[in-house]
Amino acid sequence: MKTRSMYKAERMSLNRLPDPVLETILCLLLTKEAVRTSILLREWRYKWTHIPKLRFELRNTTSELTSDMDMYDVYRVLLLHRGPIHELTLYFDHYWEHYEAFECDQIILHLLRNHTLKKLTLFGLYETEDIWYKLPEPVFALHHLTDPHLCTFDIDHPSIFNGFGSLQKLVLSYVKISTETLLHLLSKCPSLKTLDLHIDDYEHIDSCTINELLKCLPLIEHLTISGDVSQWLVLDSVPQELPTLIHLKYLCLNQYCISGDYGSAFLLALIKCSPNLEHAHLEMEYLLEFSAVKDKYLDVWLAHLNTLDLCFCSSLLEIEFVKFMLARSPKLKKVSILTVVDRKQDAKMVKTLLRAPRASPGVKICTWK
Repeated sequence: MKTRSMYKAERMSLNRLPDPVLETILCLLLTKEAVRTSILLREWRYKWTHIPKLRFELRNTTSELTSDMDMYDVYRVLLLHRGPIHELTLYFDHYWEHYEAFECDQIILHLLRNHTLKKLTLFGLYETEDIWYKLPEPVFALHHLTDPHLCTFDIDHPSIFNGFGSLQKLVLSYVKISTETLLHLLSKCPSLKTLDLHIDDYEHIDSCTINELLKCLPLIEHLTISGDVSQWLVLDSVPQELPTLIHLKYLCLNQYCISGDYGSAFLLALIKCSPNLEHAHLEMEYLLEFSAVKDKYLDVWLAHLNTLDLCFCSSLLEIEFVKFMLARSPKLKKVSILTVVDRKQDAKMVKTLLRAPRASPGVKICTWK
């Protein structure tokens, strides 16, 4: 059992921690918990008011036993906060069933007037697919943003939008957005280097060509695309006319991006215009048809590719793609393949690939389940 002197010694040791260490600890907590540390020591009463990262989880609940924060509590915290705020995370869990999005607008407006926000993460979660929360328009006025992460929102920029000149990373996850808005948004982010895109509502989006999309990404270094892009992204009739993504180093295509005739042509078109690619992560579905389109891409040469991660069901067509990549990647060091086949089929696949011509004699091929 701890004595009073032991508790006092613990409090004194906490008080001796350097301010940067305390700030780091408080930033790792939910802001609700960080505020509660003010009761630990008198010296800690206002420590939380200077942390630059705030994280709130807002849940719609009618239980009197819960202590979840609401938008009013968030606004109070912001009013009491004394230091700069560089990062803000708002996680809405069924919160807008009985509340208005106007409240969120006021939070963003407060940040716009009083802080230089760099990173903004908004999760507008709701289980009903028919409900899409509108992204607050004041978000488009946060011109100093460098890293916004927007999940499950209906996104439409205002008529007057000057862009995000400092934005370097953009995550649009399970969003509803028109082609016009998407292309305009990307074209107004001249410093964009990382894009993670997953459009979840295909019924209300017009089609655009790969050419139109890639022209908006001249400096892109990391590109992740998820979902069935065949519903809205149209292949250009002449793949040679695609812009060259000279800065692209990492390409990730997952969740049904690569399937059927479209998927094969889409994948090879992206690879062709990415000569400096270093790492590719590709999840392939059934019914690929590389043999029907690969002749258009025989001049592909990936001089810098060193890591290739693949996920497929070990069909002959998928193995043909791996052989295609092995023959065109002189610096390839590792090919990692996730399959769902049995041990016998797995061994046969590896044997076939080890016998295939390769541009890099030292490449290692490994499989896992």
